[in-house]
This record gives sequence, structure tokens and C-alpha cells, in this order.
Amino acid sequence: MAGPFDTAVALCGPLRAPRQMLAEQTYDGHKSIHDDAMAADLGLRAGPIEGPTHFSQFDPLLFQLWGPTWFETGCISAHYQTMVVEGEQVRAFVQPPAPGARFTRLWAEKADGTPVLTGTASVGAPAAGDPPTEIAQRIAKLRPATGLVINRDLRVGQRGAGNPEPVRMGFDQHMGNHYPFTLADKLKVITEPCAWYTPEGGPASPWGRAIIPIEMISVLLGSTMDQAGFRGRGPAVGLFAGQQIRLIQGPLFVDHPYQLEREIVALSESARTESVWVRTQVFDGVSRALVAEMILNSATLKASYAAYADEARALGLGH
Repeated sequence: MAGPFDTAVALCGPLRAPRQMLAEQTYDGHKSIHDDAMAADLGLRAGPIEGPTHFSQFDPLLFQLWGPTWFETGCISAHYQTMVVEGEQVRAFVQPPAPGARFTRLWAEKADGTPVLTGTASVGAPAAGDPPTEIAQRIAKLRPATGLVINRDLRVGQRGAGNPEPVRMGFDQHMGNHYPFTLADKLKVITEPCAWYTPEGGPASPWGRAIIPIEMISVLLGSTMDQAGFRGRGPAVGLFAGQQIRLIQGPLFVDHPYQLEREIVALSESARTESVWVRTQVFDGVSRALVAEMILNSATLKASYAAYADEARALGLGH
């Protein structure tokens, strides 16, 4: 029923204190930005929590809007704004869509109101006339990257050297150096526990099996990223600047085989970073159906690459 107010309202969840689980993460033979000492070297007060960790706080809100469809054809698309360190609290917000709408906006804030991320959520296959997702909007606004140093050897359209990459995620499976924890470890500290994620409750889910939490889809897809060969100059330190996860024929299931195919869809730079935007498609390892995809903006900090200034000058870039 229509009411007398035009005031915009939002669904919001409780304040949560997400856990840092990447302190031991390594790549290219060194610790990542999530290590406190490495973060301090870059002028940060502590190693930040990985961005997709915050996706879990949206799941109860989006499930309230769209029910199990959220885990079947949901899409969360976010631009990360401010790093969060362990001990800080975060709250998720979702703008209620119009009745019957399949698209809405979302955001997260720290307890003091500092923005953490902004983005969009939707369900169903994209259709003509649908609003663009947060990541689609940002890619559309990119200017051609003409001053790349760290990523100068990469090309838009470049496909992963490992295509297809076989992956799976069991409850007790270690996911490699990039993700030094298991799904079971994550479920002990996840901000929004759900019975459908567990060995005990999974068989009672609408799909009769335990499902992978949406935040852990990022881990599944990131665990074999080295196989793609999308390497910039290094050693250098990177972070996630934006991310979109779209379920096409979801959910993704625990201990089920999948195959990944990757492609660089954009390259960009800012005053402080160089970015590689990679689309990873997820195919069912049995049926070969396309079941999900992720677009990830991996940004590398220019200041973390010791040879950056010298190589920029040698390339005549005037940085």
C-alpha cells in the first residue's frame, strides 16, 4: 500500500566485527598487504580484512528480499572504499527495491559512519534496459591506460594460460598460499552463520547439499589465479579495489568439481595504482554449464614496486 512519505529507507543488519584470516597469505614469494608488517611498510595501521568478507553481511538482507533465488541467480557488485582492520565493526545496508524489482543499491559503513563499500545487488539474468551493476558502470567509465609500468606486458582480451583451471572446495581442503585457511575454518568465524553452509544442515537446503558462501566463491576462484599467468612486474603489493560475483545457475556446492576460464577485460591506472580487471567464468565440472562468474579489479600499489620510478622514466612516461 502506498504511504504518505517520500523518505528513502534502507534495510540494515547488525554491527559485526569480521575476522582477519589472511595474515599468512603469500604470493610471488612474499607476504601480502594483509600482513601487519607489510601493511605498516605501506603506511597502513594494520593488515586489512579482505573485501569480499563483507559480502556475507548482505546475504540475510538480500535473502529477505528475494529468498533462495538470491543464491541461484544473485549478483553482488561492489567498489571497495575504505579498508577495515580486525576489531572494527561494520554494518550492511540495502535499499529496498520497488515491488517486483530485481535490482537495488547497497553499501556498508563502519560504526562511525565511514564508508566501507558501495555497490549494487540484483537477481535474474541481465536484460535490456536493466541498470548497470556497480562494476559495469566503473568499467564503462575507464579511459584507455597509456602509462602502465607494472602491467605493461598485459593486454585486454588476454586469456588465462591455465584455461580451464580445475577447482573444488571441500570443508577441510586447504586452498593454497593465497588462502591459508579452510572452509571449515571460515565457518567458525563467518559473520552470518547459515545451516545451509554446513555438513549437518546442507542436506536440508533447498538444493539438498551444502552450498559455498558467496564470500567464499572469491576464495575458490582466487585459489588458482597464478595459473592464469596474469603477472605484472614485481615484486609488488596488490589489493582488491572492486569485485562482482554473479550466480547464473547457482548455488555453488561444497566438494563439487568446477572449471575456471579467465580473461582480462580492462586495464586501468590511477595516481597510486595500476589495475587489472579479470573476468573469471565458472563452469560445472560435470555438465560444463556456465554457473557463475566473477569480475575482479586487482589494483597494485605503484609505491610497492621498487623499480617503478626508474622504469617509468625509461619508458618515457614522466611519472
